[in-house]
Amino acid sequence: MKLLLTLCLVLSVLLARGQTAVSPSAGASTATAMSADEKSVADTERQRFEAQVSKNYDVLDKVLANDLTYTHSNGNRDSKQSYIQSIRDGKSKYDAIDVEEMKVRVYGNTAVINGVCMVKAINNGETANTHLRYTDVYVRKGNQWQMVAWQSLRMTP
Repeated sequence: MKLLLTLCLVLSVLLARGQTAVSPSAGASTATAMSADEKSVADTERQRFEAQVSKNYDVLDKVLANDLTYTHSNGNRDSKQSYIQSIRDGKSKYDAIDVEEMKVRVYGNTAVINGVCMVKAINNGETANTHLRYTDVYVRKGNQWQMVAWQSLRMTP
């Protein structure tokens, strides 16, 4: 886990240094309208959440990158294939995902999302209503934004 966090941090620094920001700085305190790229990434994120709930595997296949690393709030990891398979098998059944906060920052062909959501799901037969704070990373491949990394943690009530 420590190695994964270190790797994610190094990757984030390298991506941030290697590309020019095209959105307002992360420290900006005034609300501004989303750029076209920020809106596109946010829309893709919402489509992904909806696809998880509706089990739309075509959308999931399109918006999840083949090299996805999906780190759950309990520390378990999935690849694209194992994550989609867990939904197919019913191990992960999403009833609702309600986005409460979403901040999108775009750096060239890379986007970082920091957000908060409430996930209502059944995981391995157990009902889970989990309030999550998450960070995920999207990369533009052609005209499509694809999620390459997700990491979340449970928020205390």
